Amino acid sequence: MARETKLKVTLLSFTPDSEKNVVAAIRQCYSSVGAKEIKQKTDKETRERLIRQVMASGHTSTLEHASFTFSIEGVSRVTEIQLIRHRIGCSYSIQSGRYVKRGQAEYVIPPAILNGDKKVLKKVRQHFKNTQELYNELIDLGVKAEDARYCQPQSLKTKIVMTMNVRALLHFFNLRCCKRAQWEIQALANKMLELVKQKAPVIFENAGASCVSEGICWEGGMSCGLWKTIPGAMLKSRIKNEKG
Repeated sequence: MARETKLKVTLLSFTPDSEKNVVAAIRQCYSSVGAKEIKQKTDKETRERLIRQVMASGHTSTLEHASFTFSIEGVSRVTEIQLIRHRIGCSYSIQSGRYVKRGQAEYVIPPAILNGDKKVLKKVRQHFKNTQELYNELIDLGVKAEDARYCQPQSLKTKIVMTMNVRALLHFFNLRCCKRAQWEIQALANKMLELVKQKAPVIFENAGASCVSEGICWEGGMSCGLWKTIPGAMLKSRIKNEKG
């Protein structure tokens, strides 16, 4: 049986006192006393000022002392491939197609298909059903799951445990909260951002697409135009000789 599924993101754990730890690391560089004493003695106002100062300066290595771990369910293999391109400061554990048999697999259908022509949508769902039946037939014939999975589509959903430090998360949000990011990973990034803002509001207060966090849209001629609505924001391009 083939089933459709929705995205589910859960914050499994995070560094306790994330912002206090980051500030302790910031001040340790210039203090003769230890980080434990710094953490105990730094007041809230000073802590918030130092975090904002470091964020503005771009010297964000101290943000690596805090991390967040997420459970991600209901994303497709398409998004999995995009997600693991983020390598520095990131760790992943992904549901194995070799050891986990998918007798009742679930699939992701893009909104463009889900809300489009109903006859086409019916064909897509039938395609999922056919590939599921073929997969099950191969398993029944004694074919190993690691080989039977080759007939499954990219829309097959998976489960992931992912850990990112704060510096990596901010970079991830810069790229994946952008309106030009692929719709599924954009939805994932936005859900993750909602969760981390609750735990470290000062660190993530300006987090999001680069036009929001940096005041710069790097998409050049392919920009969505959102930067125009942000005071002081500007348009640039990473492509040489392309005009912003």
